[in-house]
Amino acid sequence: MGGVETRISFEWMVIKPPSHPTYDLTAIIKLALSEDVGDQGDVTCMATIPDDMEVEAHFLAKEDGIIAGIALTETVFNEVDPSLKWSGPKRMEIMFIRLKFGKVHGRAHNIVIAERVVLNFMQHMSGIATQTKAMADAAHPALILETRKTAPGLRLVDKWAVLIGGGRNHRMGLYDMVLIKDNHISIVGGVTNALKSVDSYLEKRNLRMEVEVFMCAHTVIDIETRTMEEIKDVLEYASKTKTSLTRIMLDNMVIPLDNNDVDVSMLKEAVELINGKFEIEASGNVTLETVHEIGQSGVTYISSGALTHSVKALDISLKIDTELALKVGRRTKRA
Repeated sequence: MGGVETRISFEWMVIKPPSHPTYDLTAIIKLALSEDVGDQGDVTCMATIPDDMEVEAHFLAKEDGIIAGIALTETVFNEVDPSLKWSGPKRMEIMFIRLKFGKVHGRAHNIVIAERVVLNFMQHMSGIATQTKAMADAAHPALILETRKTAPGLRLVDKWAVLIGGGRNHRMGLYDMVLIKDNHISIVGGVTNALKSVDSYLEKRNLRMEVEVFMCAHTVIDIETRTMEEIKDVLEYASKTKTSLTRIMLDNMVIPLDNNDVDVSMLKEAVELINGKFEIEASGNVTLETVHEIGQSGVTYISSGALTHSVKALDISLKIDTELALKVGRRTKRA
């Protein structure tokens, strides 16, 4: 591989995107291309590159991580020019270490037009997938979830990257899961009133059947509980009433300490109180440094907004003169 370090661990697996009833991924790709070329096209390419010139360009990973967005890469190239020939993993996601992992052949003009959109998707998704992999490994046996704190218009893309990294998806939006949060509880006058209202709403509208169509045959109700008293209220209500409740969210029960450690004693107390009656989700103060201890507390899930709203993009490039790119990379310690 021409000077590229190829110490590689492969994970060959097809990860399909999560479902959404209205999301149009092709339209998102077209929008990304349109905002780049505007109404004039790529004026630099038109000025410098002969229209009929063909080249071969290689993808080069400049740091360790999880490649994500390969399926989108093919789609973007096809949207720009169906004659472009992608050669590499087919809808697979791979763990790599400084690796040439794919190439595209065809008209130079169109490869360069597609380059930035392809890399924007791939670098963004790979950053999310890489961080998710690290968090998921550290959180075991608890499972890692993301949240709705995603880039506007890119929710399916962001959540797809979480799946590629080994995480699980929380609700896709407001439509596919009932999540009773503190504002709902405050407005209706308590957690019991909120639960009663939700149970009544679902029963009257038979939403369990309707949601089964979109969400794998079940509706999840998730209560955000910030105090032990609220947990007791939830458990008391559930002991006396048939309820759709499946999960309790324990919010901000992880207390940060001065030494970068966390106090999870309140979280463990809540887990013991719930005693397996419902799934448990922990949120708040979740970082790569704290997630392991949270995962040992007995919770089912750990949710982290940072997986999608604060992740650094992975350093990946698409280079026609690969050997020159490698020389520059080694000189700048990026390859």
